[in-house]
Amino acid sequence: MMQSKANNIKQYLNELPDDRKEAISIVRQTILENFPDGYDEVLNWGMITYEVPLETYPNTYNGKPLMYAALASQKNHMSVYLTGYYMSPNVRDKFEKAYKNSGKRFDAGKSCIRFKKVDDLPLELLGKTIASLDVNEFIEIVEK
Repeated sequence: MMQSKANNIKQYLNELPDDRKEAISIVRQTILENFPDGYDEVLNWGMITYEVPLETYPNTYNGKPLMYAALASQKNHMSVYLTGYYMSPNVRDKFEKAYKNSGKRFDAGKSCIRFKKVDDLPLELLGKTIASLDVNEFIEIVEK
């Protein structure tokens, strides 16, 4: 699956093959359990996104909400995007070190972690990373 044409998260999940639906659902639950207040979970850019509402921070370069994190099923893998961790060198370095120490294979792009199955991810670390930046801290990082 490339970019989804779904209109909501339920549709997005329902269009996934069963194995990916299960993996994405588990990662999504981990994110939601650790989700700081102030972000919204929506379907945007063809994936499940966790973003700063425009009511909270309207001054974005493209008029769209700031994306803190996202979850997507791509053609050859699934991805969790951690924009917040990517934008903060301190958080990114701690995350990458802890990820590598977890014994899991670290397969990352600029702001995404690629995985083929949920067992490829250190879910506890993912949850801690999601919880690590509240909305105001994330906005401060963006403004720098």
